[in-house]
Amino acid sequence: MVIAVSGGDPTEEIVEHLFALVDRLRSGFESAAASFDLSVAQAKALRHVATAGPVPMRDVACQMRCDASNVTGIIDRLETRGLVQRRAAPGDRRVKSLVATPRGEEIARALWGEVRTGAAALLEMTDEERTTLVVLLRRVDTRPLTASGPR
Repeated sequence: MVIAVSGGDPTEEIVEHLFALVDRLRSGFESAAASFDLSVAQAKALRHVATAGPVPMRDVACQMRCDASNVTGIIDRLETRGLVQRRAAPGDRRVKSLVATPRGEEIARALWGEVRTGAAALLEMTDEERTTLVVLLRRVDTRPLTASGPR
C-alpha cells in the first residue's frame, strides 16, 4: 500500500515528523530520569557507563558531546549516590575508568525500561511496521555524513 504525503516535499515532511518524534522521546527520557532523581546528563552518563563500561571519562564526554571537565561534576554526583565508581585503568593508573556499580546497573536498566515503555506507547505500531521502521532507520543511520549532508 502506498500512502501519499500531504502535497509538497516528502523530505520536508519526514524531517518535521522526526523532529516532533525526537522532542516527544526526549520529553519521555527527561521524565524517566526525573523519576530516578537524576538530571538528564546524569541519566545519559549512567546509561553509557552501564552499557559500555568500563570506560574512560573522556569517552563519556565524547558520547555526551561536551568537555571532559563538565563530566567530572556529573560523575561526582553519580559516585556520591553509589551508582558509579572510578577505577585506575589497567596499564595506565593516570587514566580513570568508570564502572557502574550493581545499583547503578539496576537503575540504568530500570530507567531504560521506562524509556522503552514510553516509546512503545508513543509508537503505536504493529510488529511489522516496527520492523520496517527499524530497517529504514538503520539504512539512514549507516550512511556517512559530509559537509553538505548524507552522501
